[in-house]
Amino acid sequence: MYICALDLKCYRIMLNMITLWSLGGPEIVLIVLVILLIFGGKKIPELMRGLGKGISQFKKGMKEVDDEINTTLSDNDKK
Repeated sequence: MYICALDLKCYRIMLNMITLWSLGGPEIVLIVLVILLIFGGKKIPELMRGLGKGISQFKKGMKEVDDEINTTLSDNDKK
C-alpha cells in the first residue's frame, strides 16, 4: 500500500493535536510551575497583558477582513 507524504503530514498533525489536548491536571500544574520559574512572578502579568493585547488586535483584524469581504460581496451583488 502506497502512503503519500501528505497523508503522513496529516497523520502527524492529528497526532500532535491529540497529545496537545490530552494534558491532565498534573501536567498543566507542572507547565505553570516551569513558566513561573523561568519568568518569575513579576513578569507573568506583563506577559499576560501583552498576550491579551495581541489576541484583541488579532480579533480586530479578523473583524475588519470579514467586514471588507462582506462589503465587497454586497457591492458585487448590486452590480
